[in-house]
Amino acid sequence: MKQQITIYILILISTFSYAQEREDVEALELQKANNYVAEANDLLEKEDFVLAEKEYRKAISVKPESISGTYNLAHSYYERENYEEALYRNQEAAKNAINKTEKHKIYHNIGNILMETKKCKEAVEAFKNALRNNPKDEETRYNLGLAKECAKNEKEDPQQEDKDGENKKDKEKEKEKEDKENEKDKDKEDKGKDKEDEKDKGDKDKKEGDDKPEEDKGKPKDEKKEEGKDGNEDKKQQPKQQPGQLSPQQIKNLLEAMNNQEQKVQEKINARKAKGAKVQTEKDW
Repeated sequence: MKQQITIYILILISTFSYAQEREDVEALELQKANNYVAEANDLLEKEDFVLAEKEYRKAISVKPESISGTYNLAHSYYERENYEEALYRNQEAAKNAINKTEKHKIYHNIGNILMETKKCKEAVEAFKNALRNNPKDEETRYNLGLAKECAKNEKEDPQQEDKDGENKKDKEKEKEKEDKENEKDKDKEDKGKDKEDEKDKGDKDKKEGDDKPEEDKGKPKDEKKEEGKDGNEDKKQQPKQQPGQLSPQQIKNLLEAMNNQEQKVQEKINARKAKGAKVQTEKDW
């Protein structure tokens, strides 16, 4: 039991020692970062921005979560109208800010940078965030009012306007294309409908023509067919000739030949009578 207590005490001592050492290291890092920031501030007063920027970067490298280096570097960029870098560094500081006072100052500065770059709508949101952390700051409230007025008259980004214009043209072209396709489809439908109407009309005319008398048809082709049909009917009406029998026409021709022959014989007899009877010289037996 005593041994377990001893082990537990040793663990507590080790943990406390490690925590103390870590705190000491962090305190040293923070002190070192603050020293770099102080050195950078002195260099800025001497207008040596290049060396001051290096010192600020050292401070950020040693203690990234400390906002002193990023905040002061952002302010130095803002003073030199390098708004892009100033905005970037302030946004880094906003991520690491731990109290409302720090957040208020950072968002206030972000709002000012956005106003300088004519991004008034975004500036309005930045000033609102600043007031959430310090509602009593009248300067921030005044800047918020200016940002709101600016946002009302804020024009769209020229690139965005060009993009919107291109999108509008693309939509117009697409609509025009769709209209043309719809017109083509409509023309096809109309042509198809006309063809169907013509077909229906032709079928109707054909049906009406079949119901009319032969003389009303007026089509040579149809008349020829009908003539052939009548001839067939005539043939059907004639009696079918039996094998070995004379046809009516043959009988008629034969009768005419017999009549002609009889007429010739009668003419000869009449001629003889006119000349007189022949005298018989022989005796009767």
